[in-house]
Amino acid sequence: MSAVMSTSKISNAGAQISGKASRAAKVVRLQAPCARIPSIAMPAARSPLFIAAAAATAPAPSASLADQFKPNAVARVPPTQQKQTAIITGASSGLGLNAAKALAATGEWHVVMACRDFLKAEKAAKAIGMPAGSYSILHLDLSSLESVRQFVANFKATGRRLDALICNAAVYLPTAKVPRFTADGFELSVGTNHLGHFLLANLLLDDLKNAPNKQPRCIIVGSITGNTNTLAGNVPPKANLGDLSGLASGVTVANPMMDGQEFDGAKAYKDSKVACMMTVRQMHERFHESTGVTFASLYPGCIAETGLFREHYGVFKTLFPPFQKYVTKGYVSEEEAGRRLAQVISDPKLNKSGAYWSWSNSKGSFENQVSEEVADDAKAAKLWDLSAKLVGLSA
Repeated sequence: MSAVMSTSKISNAGAQISGKASRAAKVVRLQAPCARIPSIAMPAARSPLFIAAAAATAPAPSASLADQFKPNAVARVPPTQQKQTAIITGASSGLGLNAAKALAATGEWHVVMACRDFLKAEKAAKAIGMPAGSYSILHLDLSSLESVRQFVANFKATGRRLDALICNAAVYLPTAKVPRFTADGFELSVGTNHLGHFLLANLLLDDLKNAPNKQPRCIIVGSITGNTNTLAGNVPPKANLGDLSGLASGVTVANPMMDGQEFDGAKAYKDSKVACMMTVRQMHERFHESTGVTFASLYPGCIAETGLFREHYGVFKTLFPPFQKYVTKGYVSEEEAGRRLAQVISDPKLNKSGAYWSWSNSKGSFENQVSEEVADDAKAAKLWDLSAKLVGLSA
């Protein structure tokens, strides 16, 4: 049964199924928040517990009980009559949450919050004031390719249209001395930030191509720290994908960095962001003309106070915000950054495919320049081919 099932729907189910079926539903509810149990991502209509319960209690197939379990079911509503829909990964906090709020507040968008922790996302959406019905939550753990595939299946089962995909979620392990790994054996930063989003964007490309608003967008959040043509990008360790030998070997325990060099947690994050920005450029080259989808990346500004820094040194978390506010003047709040991300999704003026968007206090939004490495299309093509093999999109 899907991890997106709300507690209210579980309660309603108890009134319709009894005895053993009711107990089964409760068991699934208790499992729902877990991030790595494959069965929790199973749509309600396919769950063995649900099927057994329904078979034991439903006298006739008149009204579909499965439809009542499906969260925010809109399958019977034609796509052209639905609100525009945006999927935002990592929408339970920080940039993703504030972008979700900004889009939902327009009244023109429904936001699918793609998150690992259902309860955290639900509490965050309510706490930040997102209107009921303006969002739904689907379980997604980008560090598991199976979870990515299951998320896509679950999203398609809702019957919702798709007008925008925002690949925002990221892990940042700047103090890590040894690498961590995903469920598929990839170094965690590369596996989550790049490979998970790479698979997700490719699997949802057809849905975006068929967007009723005729202006579909796929946005992958970049980072100034991966752009070595900037001051921030030259702070050691600098991003560098090298010859991609580490990625070619699978960024595994034996060779966890994309460039094949010694592990560095901060560099792994920066390298993953370079890969994200190169992926956007490759998607533009490969798919924009044939699909009409706009592919772009952005750097929304320095969000000095964000959960992304949760694993940084304490002194950094204390001193970095005032340093950005009063010295560099580059401080951006999560709320403002969220509005900027929402702008890249909804503003007609920012509908240029292949662009890398930034902001300044004087100019507002503007198209920025990527680093020499990000602009290396030959290396980006190699990155694409290796990534496609690792996530199972090619042999």
